[in-house]
Amino acid sequence: MKRRSEKGVAPPGPQGEGPAARVPPGGDGDPPVGSPRPRRRRSSWLFKTLILHLFVIYVSVPFLVRLFPALLAKFVFLNIVAFPFVDFGKPELLLNHTVNFYLTTEPEVTVGVWHVLPGSRGIEAQGKDHSWYEETLADDNPVMIYLHGNGGNSVTLLDFLNQVMSGAGFHILALDYRGYGDSSGYPSETGFTTDVMCLYDWVKARSGNSTVLFWGHSLGSGVATNVARKLLEEKGIQVDLIVLESAYTNIREAAAHIPITRIYRQFPGFEYFILDSMALGDMFFRNDENVKVLSSPLLILHSEDDPILPVHLGRKLFEIALHSYENKDKVKFVAFPEKLGLAHENIFSDPELPDIVKDFLKNIK
Repeated sequence: MKRRSEKGVAPPGPQGEGPAARVPPGGDGDPPVGSPRPRRRRSSWLFKTLILHLFVIYVSVPFLVRLFPALLAKFVFLNIVAFPFVDFGKPELLLNHTVNFYLTTEPEVTVGVWHVLPGSRGIEAQGKDHSWYEETLADDNPVMIYLHGNGGNSVTLLDFLNQVMSGAGFHILALDYRGYGDSSGYPSETGFTTDVMCLYDWVKARSGNSTVLFWGHSLGSGVATNVARKLLEEKGIQVDLIVLESAYTNIREAAAHIPITRIYRQFPGFEYFILDSMALGDMFFRNDENVKVLSSPLLILHSEDDPILPVHLGRKLFEIALHSYENKDKVKFVAFPEKLGLAHENIFSDPELPDIVKDFLKNIK
């Protein structure tokens, strides 16, 4: 009789090694201690789970926006950006020759306004109260009502207010729309119009023969033309000058170009779910329709490297206005070269900006 080892079964080798103790690759045995396989399998599972969750969120957002347009309004207005360590009631802590005051634009809505004096009057402003500031509005220096973009407020305008236009001899009234800064209420397109109309009436009652102009940046450009159109159609008042910085044609077309919507542009039903939902949320900001009926001098400023609202939107708005205005000299478009790197927010830093505005204002008078 042959022993088992003679039938091809090798006896165990030293320390349990040998053919009987080995598990070939891919066998059924447990992996050796320290094998990286379970960790790789867990990482793969986590990765797949993450991708699945992101996909579900990606697909869900358009449906949620369509069902609840108020969610879209949060992205459009971005008034959730807060400055918890800033006392909006004391701008003098941040800016020279500046005071804050409040206007009640309708029941239970109070908006904050910063009044920045022309730099030339800074010294005599020391120690003066708000009533003195009001009286200065009639000193023949131009008065600018500044209308900020989404996510903005008075604090975000410090350089523009103090260093640029104030230094160039402008009074600046920087309004925080309802729901922004320390203004009460909730943002809405019609509400913004009401707020600015109230401020405009307040300024006109105190500014004598001084030029009063609107300056709208980004979202604020739509606010500016909305108010200018309402003043013209309801009161027969033509605003002295409208400056639109980094503007767009209407909020629907703007939404189709801003970076945040890029990931959805190839999504089936992008226009229906996202763009058309703007109207469901009562957001229109029709610059293109407004300029067709306006007659106020119109200056449009846009940087060629604007990554938020491409320069072609500003050019398109200019072409619409130019076609609609009887007096073509009252419409001007200024493009700031890409090499300046002014993008969406920094046109104010161009040293030629004050002269551009003043020259245009001088030429249309």
